[in-house]
Amino acid sequence: MKILNLISRIIVGIVFIFSGFVKAIDPLGSTYKFVDYFMAFNMEFFSVLAFPLAVVLSALEFTLGFSLIFNTFKKLTVWTVSVFMLFFTILTFVLAIYNPVTDCGCFGDAIILTNWQTFYKNLIIMVFVAILFINKDKFLSAMGHIKQWSYILLPFLVSIIISVYCYQNLPFIDFRPYKIGTHIPEKMIVPDDAPRAEYETILIYEKDGVQKEFDLYNLPDSTWKWVSTDNVLISEGYVPPIHDFTIQSLDGDDITDLILTDSKFTFLLIAYDLKSTSLKNIDKINAIANYAINDGTINFLGLTASLPNDIDDFIEKSEAPYLFYNTDEITLKTIVRANPGLVLLKNGTILGKWHHKNIPTVKGFEEMFFKNTKYKKDKASQEEILALKIKK
Repeated sequence: MKILNLISRIIVGIVFIFSGFVKAIDPLGSTYKFVDYFMAFNMEFFSVLAFPLAVVLSALEFTLGFSLIFNTFKKLTVWTVSVFMLFFTILTFVLAIYNPVTDCGCFGDAIILTNWQTFYKNLIIMVFVAILFINKDKFLSAMGHIKQWSYILLPFLVSIIISVYCYQNLPFIDFRPYKIGTHIPEKMIVPDDAPRAEYETILIYEKDGVQKEFDLYNLPDSTWKWVSTDNVLISEGYVPPIHDFTIQSLDGDDITDLILTDSKFTFLLIAYDLKSTSLKNIDKINAIANYAINDGTINFLGLTASLPNDIDDFIEKSEAPYLFYNTDEITLKTIVRANPGLVLLKNGTILGKWHHKNIPTVKGFEEMFFKNTKYKKDKASQEEILALKIKK
């Protein structure tokens, strides 16, 4: 029993430490997930608490994990872990049935699980938690209270510091599909042999005030009146890591391929909501944009999900010299955890990402990229590629 208890402590502790850590380094990602939960359960008024909840929850998980590993304050720790797991097991069961949020976010973007996978994962963990609960009065720690408190307070403070740092900068470990070095077009490919989504068509007919469901292979006679048709997803099929990246002009023209195949350096200013976009470092951003425009061989685009009126207001306030294009809000939030943030592309590959607080100067960009022999043009420009296509 002592060995089983030790194994249970280590397994549950590692799960809690990992879960807390991956959420601590991406506090905005956890914040977005909390907002999704509040929206799904019609509790939008709690959205203002999303960020502090994200930071505190990750710190609590991180701390409980260390407390289990080092066997500190065992009774209190086991009780807290048991209540924690019971609540989230019930919650994930509800999510699995009704599916209001497709991804629970329990491991951030490090490991994406469906709601049913998350529920089964929680059931397995609950087995080990039950073992710990049964033995909560046994195998107590021999450490003094001061030492036990140090094993709790230290990881809690470390987690808070990590969250604050990553919020004010960017996550220092990026688990998202848009991390530096990613070749975006490659992540958008769907293999020919990949499983496709499967749907079942359900037709609803009515007769004598009674509605009934039929499938395509069992249709009613002409005395029944058609009411509606529903397509029910049976299996999702393969979804590429990047499946929703598009860039459209305000007139609706899709320029995604032009940007992703361009051998020029391309700056993307990511500002998903211009009404809440920070203007603190806008002068530095405008200086880079003006440099790119005057250079003539560097692209600079603004990407937003905001409406045209909000775009006009932002351009007036910020004196932005660049044009804005539309991209999905969730995609923009996923690309970079900042509003605004800056991304540098070349040939569809992400060379760098910056929080607006940490954007290099023009000279810095020249030294790192523009005048760096590593990034000398080795392919024809987009205009040359188009010209060759026309000649052919």
